[in-house]
Parts: sequence; C-alpha cells; structure tokens
Amino acid sequence: MSISFTKLSANLGARVSGIDITADFSASQLEELRAGLVEHKALVFDAPGLTAEGQERFAGRFGAITTSHPTVPGDPTINILDVDSMSSKANEWHTDVTFVHNPPSITTLRAITLPPYGGETLIADTAAAYRSLPHPLRALADTLWAIHSNQYDYADIAADRDLSEKAKSYREVFQSLEFETRHPVVRVHPESGEKGLFIGGFTRRIESLNSNDSRDLIRILQSHVTKPEHILRVQWQPGQLVAFDNRITQHYAIDNYGNAPRKLSRVTVSGTVPVSVSGERSTVLKGDASHYTPSDETVAA
Repeated sequence: MSISFTKLSANLGARVSGIDITADFSASQLEELRAGLVEHKALVFDAPGLTAEGQERFAGRFGAITTSHPTVPGDPTINILDVDSMSSKANEWHTDVTFVHNPPSITTLRAITLPPYGGETLIADTAAAYRSLPHPLRALADTLWAIHSNQYDYADIAADRDLSEKAKSYREVFQSLEFETRHPVVRVHPESGEKGLFIGGFTRRIESLNSNDSRDLIRILQSHVTKPEHILRVQWQPGQLVAFDNRITQHYAIDNYGNAPRKLSRVTVSGTVPVSVSGERSTVLKGDASHYTPSDETVAA
C-alpha cells in the first residue's frame, strides 16, 4: 500500500494512511513523509501501540533530536517531554522553544491520557497568516526583528496570583536558565521557501519599538495567525501521533476539559537557525542551548 495524505483543511493538515510508523519503513517512504509534512505542515497518524521509544525512533528518522527541554527536566534515559495538565497547560499560542538560536524543526506529540471531552490542539499556518497581511503591513513585517525569551514579562506577574502552586513551581523551573534570541518576524522556510510569521508566545518585543507600539504590532500580526481559516483543530483519539512543522506553524492546547487529566508526550527534531527575507540569520543574546540541541552547522550537515 502506498502512503496517502487526506487533507483536513484548505491551508494545513492531513491524515496519513498506508504506513505503520510503529515499524521500520524505507528511505523512500521517509522522503514521502518529509515532503508531505512540508506541504501539509501537520500530519495525523493513527499509531496504536506506539511506545515512547518508538516515538523517539520515529522522530529521529527526520534528523537529530533535541533533549527533552532546555530547562524543564525529563526522563534522563529518553528525550521526551511530558506535556501534562497536572503540572502546566500550554494554552497560549506559541512555536516550540523559539527562545533558543535554532528552534526545533519538527514537533511530534503522542496521545497518552485523554480527557473525556475537550483537550484539542489547535495548529495555525503562519504562511497563510503572512499571505493574508495587507501589502503595506507585509512589507513592514519583512523588515522587523523580534526578541524571544523564556522569561515572563511584567504583565504575567499579576496573573501569578491565580496560578496553582504546581503551576508556579513549573514556571520557576521553566525560567531557571535565561535565554534570549533575536529572530526575524518573517522567517523563510529552509525547504519550501515559504515566508511565515515567526512570532508567538515567547515573543517579548519588536526591536527598535517602544513597549506600547511593540505590543500593538505583535497583537495585530498575531491576530492574522489565529484567524479561523488558518487553523487545524486536532481532536485527539487514543493511539494518535501528530507531527507538525515547527518552522511555519504555531499551536495552542485548549483548556476546555476542567480538572480531568490530559497527557501527551513530545519529541522534537533539531532545526537550523532562522533566516530573514534579506538573508540575515538570527542571533543569540543570552543563554547557551548546546545541552538541548545540536548546533546549526551539525543539523544542516
């Protein structure tokens, strides 16, 4: 049986059939999956029986994998991060780990414990968002640079009063090492050449703008990312794995399942340093993430 991709929305997302990712598959099948991921940006697999080791092995077929996280400790024997509602909820639009120099290229999420209702993951197409910008705003975005950080800004401090002790503890661990990187607001995809808005929850400010103008402009750009037409809604089923292109998507875990447990496991594939429309590369301002991800040169090789 050949691999087939069934589109799930006009802009992004496809359900994959014709391959068993719990078993070995050929180099030609890998190339089909890689091309399908670049085209559809998010792939949904039914993979009952896929283990943690199997997820790591599958992700590793696409390239060198990262460790579990730059600051949040995971199982030392395997490069998996538990995305567990009991410790934190990722209910903010973001692209994974953009506060480091070369963020992951691909994220894989595997369903482990699902709530009886809700708990969907939204994935947004940032290339469609870029294309939807009015021409003058698109031209401006092409020239902009943003500072990404894992440190929460002052606006989040007041909200700490509403966090549980577990969530506060998780936030402290998340910020335990400081990272700050300068990235282009518009990133050119290294394989497809598509341009996408490279912003999201770790974007702290637009370079060379005051705080008010920066917040307003980020809000305007982010509103294009999250237009309903640009979003795939993943309604998780037991035994599923979702892989998405972290270079040209954002995602959001909907907190609509009350206090029920929800747990996914995440394995990420290392990526290259983002490049702007003009060909300039991102630069590190603070932090050394070499314990988390291979260097850009290693990944590119």
